[in-house]
Amino acid sequence: MHMKEMNGTPKRQRLLSLDALRGFDMFWITGGQRVIHALATLTGWPLFKYLHGQMDHVKWEGFQFYDLIFPLFLFLAGVSMPFSFGKRLARGDSKVSIYKHAFKRMMWLIVLGMLYNRILNLDAEHFRVGSVLGRIGIAWFFAAIIYLNTNLRAQIIWFWGLLLAYCLMMLYIPVPGFGAGVLTPEGNLAGLIDRLLIPGTLYMKVMEPEGVLSTIPSISTALLGVFAGRLLISEDVRLSKLRKGLILIGAGIVSLGLGELWGLWFPIIKKLWTSSFMLYAGGWSLILLGVFYLIIDVWGFKKWAFFFVVIGLNPITIYLVQYKIVDFGNMRNFFFGGLMHLTPHHIAGLIGAVGYVACVWAFLYILYRKKIFLKV
Repeated sequence: MHMKEMNGTPKRQRLLSLDALRGFDMFWITGGQRVIHALATLTGWPLFKYLHGQMDHVKWEGFQFYDLIFPLFLFLAGVSMPFSFGKRLARGDSKVSIYKHAFKRMMWLIVLGMLYNRILNLDAEHFRVGSVLGRIGIAWFFAAIIYLNTNLRAQIIWFWGLLLAYCLMMLYIPVPGFGAGVLTPEGNLAGLIDRLLIPGTLYMKVMEPEGVLSTIPSISTALLGVFAGRLLISEDVRLSKLRKGLILIGAGIVSLGLGELWGLWFPIIKKLWTSSFMLYAGGWSLILLGVFYLIIDVWGFKKWAFFFVVIGLNPITIYLVQYKIVDFGNMRNFFFGGLMHLTPHHIAGLIGAVGYVACVWAFLYILYRKKIFLKV
């Protein structure tokens, strides 16, 4: 891991739409949800009230927009894989060197996840091992191994095989005291394995959302991104940019439907990363990528995306510093506190929310202008 200074705009073999969509994804956990809440409170409009209702995770079964943020990020990590690995192979890097890079990346993400969970408090009893960053690292690593060592047909078999195997285990392996196929927090197989294998504190006490068994289908999330990346990097003359974008959207619609159907048998539950959840979230991920790709890279409407690109180039940085290192709330109060004090309460809420986003974005923009990007 290193903070990399670059001599110009980051020269990565990536699409602008990829960085923009990653920034769009991160925007909602870096203040975007605050703006929606403030708008809903200020206006009372049904649209903003509906959007505000989407700015939280479902308690257990079901799906809301906020449940998309994590799988979309992992999906996008998979999308970039054919681009980054293709570039490495083209310049003569051996597969062994790429394996080492992938393994180091996984380990760094696991370590960063532990730091985020406050391992430096040195409180082993209350320390949480599972983390969002750790799951991203592990799922991305195994997807990378599959991508580097198999052809497309085998990758598709792995994709469906992992989803089916996980589903069968969750539905048909009995849990002592509950039986088989009980998909409650206390009675599911993944939770049992978490309680047996994971030391310290589990996030939900009886199970870990970023646990052991539920990491299996998350590998398929990364592989779905790989499939999208393979499509976008393809030089097949029959695949125009417009057609690629439309294929992504069409595939996303199909994936949504498959997720709904599978959900009748194996419900959509994010905390278990059920196979139906993977397909449903993957469907929205494909659709969003297709839309961003068409607007930015096909039709050339790029200027509006700069706001999100600045966020998307330093996603891990802002994820780590927002709540653990930099107090953007105090920064917001320093710059906007006076204005908030002079305005009515309902308007002050919106000023505060927009001010928070402005402080986060300004921090990332300074890094962007200094060409400093956290590379893992």
